Amino acid sequence: MTPTTVVLGAMLGLGLALLIAFWSARIPRIADRIAPHVRASAADELRRLNAPTTPFPTIERLLAPVVRDGVRWVERWGSPTQELRTRLVRAGSEATVEQFRAQQVVWAVGGLVGGTVTALVLAASRHSSPIALFVLVALAGVSAAIARDYVLGLAVSKREARIVEELPTVAELLALSVSAGEGALGALERVARTTKGVMAEELRYTLATARAGAPLSQALMQLADRTGVLALRRFADGVATAVDLGTPLAEVLRSQAQDVRDAGQRALMEEGGKREIAMMVPVVFLILPVTVIFAVFPGLTTIRLGL
Repeated sequence: MTPTTVVLGAMLGLGLALLIAFWSARIPRIADRIAPHVRASAADELRRLNAPTTPFPTIERLLAPVVRDGVRWVERWGSPTQELRTRLVRAGSEATVEQFRAQQVVWAVGGLVGGTVTALVLAASRHSSPIALFVLVALAGVSAAIARDYVLGLAVSKREARIVEELPTVAELLALSVSAGEGALGALERVARTTKGVMAEELRYTLATARAGAPLSQALMQLADRTGVLALRRFADGVATAVDLGTPLAEVLRSQAQDVRDAGQRALMEEGGKREIAMMVPVVFLILPVTVIFAVFPGLTTIRLGL
């Protein structure tokens, strides 16, 4: 059995499996059939979900069943839905879990297309093995889907870093507002109205939660749970405790701001230590060997000529 026959058989089996999955996905689920009869807003939700989101609505509707099949496959093998929803919130993304899964499918298709083009070029120029080319195409698609998840992780890290940077300034502004005679809620409203950035957005969301009827301490704890930043959690715990117990809020805010600054300095020192160690890699493995060669080579040449 030649490698070409194996590849063709594998592609045939994959095509049959895709056809079976495509046909089974066309069967409507019972939840979709009874949803319009259970909730009055289900029809509006379905229209909103089916609304086109690209400049090519016709192509989008034609490819929607295939994308939905890919979304189900990614949901089965990807990260859990609740964890992904939490990461989207921490990244400040407005995309839903389903939209993010669809983006992963689109990235995977792009990776497959790129891998296929690369495989065709290699097959035409170097006559590579079909099995190796098939593995290359599969790895390109999987890597593209993983890359979308990696980009989301970078967005989460970047947003958390901005929260840590903005938190001391926001705490100082809150302390000034409280010292001027405003209450905790009024200080939060003033700072959220007069500032910009990630912390201002989070404060506005917290104020909306408090206006909806939740206690301020509970809204602050939801803020800490939503962002997942340890420094912000300590800040929310301190402010919530001060509001509940009636302790001087201005001093608590100043202490929280100083604690965040100290934590930032410690993190900066740790990062500097890591970079210092990383700088030793080119010195030891690049500069030092070249220096030794330049120091030893003339002596070896002289000895060789003398012999």
